[in-house]
Amino acid sequence: MSELYRSKTSRRVIAVALIVLGLATSGYLLVPGGHLTAQSPATATKAPPAEALNQANTLSDAFRHSANQVLPSVVSIRNEVQPKLTKRELRTPRGGNRQAVPREFGELDPLLKRFFEQMPDADEVQEMPRMSSGSGVIIDPAGLILTNNHVIAGGGKITVRLYDGREYIATEVKTDPATEIALVKIKATGLPSAALGNSDELKIGDWVLAVGQPFGLENTVTAGIVSATGRAVGITKHEEFIQTDAAINPGNSGGPLVDLKGRVIGINTAISSSSGGFQGIGFAVPVNVAKWVSSQLEKDGKVHRAYLGVAIQPIDQALADQLNLPTPNGVLITEVQPNSPAAKAGMQAQDVIVEFAGVPVHGPRNLQALAGRAAIGTSQSIVVLRDGKRVELKVTVHEQPANYGERAAPRAEEDRPESDAKKEYNKFGLQVGPLTNDVAQHLGVPADTGVVITGVEDSSPADKAGLAPAMAIVQVGRKPVRSVAEFDAAIRSATGEKGVMLLVKSSEGSRFVVLKSE
Repeated sequence: MSELYRSKTSRRVIAVALIVLGLATSGYLLVPGGHLTAQSPATATKAPPAEALNQANTLSDAFRHSANQVLPSVVSIRNEVQPKLTKRELRTPRGGNRQAVPREFGELDPLLKRFFEQMPDADEVQEMPRMSSGSGVIIDPAGLILTNNHVIAGGGKITVRLYDGREYIATEVKTDPATEIALVKIKATGLPSAALGNSDELKIGDWVLAVGQPFGLENTVTAGIVSATGRAVGITKHEEFIQTDAAINPGNSGGPLVDLKGRVIGINTAISSSSGGFQGIGFAVPVNVAKWVSSQLEKDGKVHRAYLGVAIQPIDQALADQLNLPTPNGVLITEVQPNSPAAKAGMQAQDVIVEFAGVPVHGPRNLQALAGRAAIGTSQSIVVLRDGKRVELKVTVHEQPANYGERAAPRAEEDRPESDAKKEYNKFGLQVGPLTNDVAQHLGVPADTGVVITGVEDSSPADKAGLAPAMAIVQVGRKPVRSVAEFDAAIRSATGEKGVMLLVKSSEGSRFVVLKSE
């Protein structure tokens, strides 16, 4: 836990406040100018207004009701990963596996010689058992429990302890690491189950309670508000977290986040902390995501996601200016994969997706979530902005292929094209050369399309934009480039003040960047 430090100034302020409080409770009041005046007995002992007390009691009643509704369905989960025996080879200075007999010892003591000769080639080393714990919430009286994937990871023995103290060994465990959701099954019936709410109705500022077993302290309830929704924090592949300032600590993982009606609206998952403990920022998987994932895990043991087949990126103000967008909303398509649902629907690179199935699209994670949960094989409406005009399309989504989105490993430094030291950098700090067959094949682009970056000047606009050697530039503005001459001509015509938009491809995918000369 962090320590609390107070400056001398803070101590003085606190001391003055205590003096003022003491005077006030003694029948004196400090008035402007530093003078003391006597209070009447009625004023000195005046109780808080009845209305304020009623409001506070009403909120307390709501907290109490919510906690009582959900606590019987909250469980603690213990994961014990069994120790393994491993072999550790004994090495001698001569490189053999058997212990060598020191010459002087062997000649002096036959017993010592026998000891060395009977030493095994390797000894068994026993790892220490690993124990972790977390929380969960019963969602079905037949023994279905929602929790986090990291709570039960490792293939250990899963023990579930109920609110009334009974313990069960898990009979089934199914997981979806992409959302950090896991489903645990125990052999029991008639269990108290939690009511599941609708996380799509959450608003910033709503009161919520976090319930779980922080630091092993069972059945702990903390209160806070919804700080944000749709958060992406980089810990899972598919993210749209609820952010809350309700205290979440180690051990809370997998426990429920509930509203004032006692309905589960999230599964506590992570915290943002420099100390390892609560610092006012916690994250929970929305219950609508958890319901969708758990229903598929229960039915098929895996999650089936739909996909569009496009590479996308967020839109900042510089890109919005280049694309003549009124605001930097939506997501920008950087690439449409051949024969994908998006390609068959007529989507194009530089289209800006602003709606999916009638729901506004705010960013890549938002679109990924909407498209991924669409029913496979169904037709969905999509609205894009193309050249400033609103275009409505229909796309039939298909199941996402295995390993979709994985990229090839980056090229080794020694394989990257060398800079031409004699050639000057252009006004954006770039050197380029012809796109060779091997680089084109590595990046997945035709060899006759684009140019390859051979050099980037330090602290230049290109450097600040993250460009690097071995990346391919396939488009300047809205025009494709097929040679160094075409690229140079397009760059010369670009104004440094307004900047120029480039479509860049690398082993990590495609993206648009805007360069402005300084």
